Amino acid sequence: MTNRRSVKSGDDDAADAHERGRDYLGQPQVDRLLVAAKKGRHGVRDHLLLLMMFRHGLRVSEAIALRREHIDLLQSRLWVARLKNGLSVEHPVAGDELRAIKRWLARRDDDLPWLFVSERRQPLTRQAVNYVIKAAGARAGLGHVHPHMLRHSCGFALANRKHDLRLIQDWLGHRDPRHTAHYTRTAATRFDGLW
Repeated sequence: MTNRRSVKSGDDDAADAHERGRDYLGQPQVDRLLVAAKKGRHGVRDHLLLLMMFRHGLRVSEAIALRREHIDLLQSRLWVARLKNGLSVEHPVAGDELRAIKRWLARRDDDLPWLFVSERRQPLTRQAVNYVIKAAGARAGLGHVHPHMLRHSCGFALANRKHDLRLIQDWLGHRDPRHTAHYTRTAATRFDGLW
């Protein structure tokens, strides 16, 4: 008998994504993670970082590449420059997120272009983001949490809100709908009202 998890072709990965372990957080876990992020040494920054990674489905590289000029505070908009040949789009920014952005920017006394900076006034590194998320996950009692879980959590949250595949695809910047399909295929709300 063949172990289906050992198959590594691209089509099988997309089709059998539901067979992997749960690699996302539900809304209650995301909420706990965000509260825990506030309790860190750089709580205002870290909370905003995790909130934006979740809400906009940002990869680590996309999050650390965010610049102040990508945010339009007056229009409550964020320019999301996707990597991996993804579709770059403008996203709306919700009220709580806008307030968190303003709180973080009010604490800053520099004119550096990056949105997320270290105490050494450099853009955050991938390693720093990994550490922030791992530490917040531990404080929240969530076990091992890694950055890409926030992107997956975004996709599953949107699917559970019954948004269609195409909208989620565009939000996450996927060019190929196969990369988005596992969010809608395994969404719990897909089966609501079946019985």
